[in-house]
Amino acid sequence: MDSGRFTIVRKALKKTQAGLADLLGVSVKAVRSYEQGWRKIPAHVERQMYFLISRKEKKGKPPPCWVINRCPSKVKKNCPAWEYRAGDMCWLIHGTQCRAHLLHDAKDIMSRCRKCRVIEELTPDDKGDAGEGDQDK
Repeated sequence: MDSGRFTIVRKALKKTQAGLADLLGVSVKAVRSYEQGWRKIPAHVERQMYFLISRKEKKGKPPPCWVINRCPSKVKKNCPAWEYRAGDMCWLIHGTQCRAHLLHDAKDIMSRCRKCRVIEELTPDDKGDAGEGDQDK
């Protein structure tokens, strides 16, 4: 997640920087740093942002990841997303076998997930909603 996308998601959540910092368990300074691009957004913060927007947007449940990625039965049966029927939140689970690659590193997970339709459908477009959830002064 880059700084621009982070800001778009924060505004879609209708949160100020302080409100989002509270939800994420980080400082307001950290949120400002993420939005300005001064600090890299940690994978655990990125996953939490996607979780929050997945609960807020309610655009309807996307197809599970195993359908989107056309996972063969052998791959599905060894994947925790399949085991826990979390195909719409696969990006939240370590050890998934996305596209037949066993993933354990959070950075690797998120780099692949950002390119997947499951995440793409969660992420709001930049609608120019200036004024909603503006920065704290």
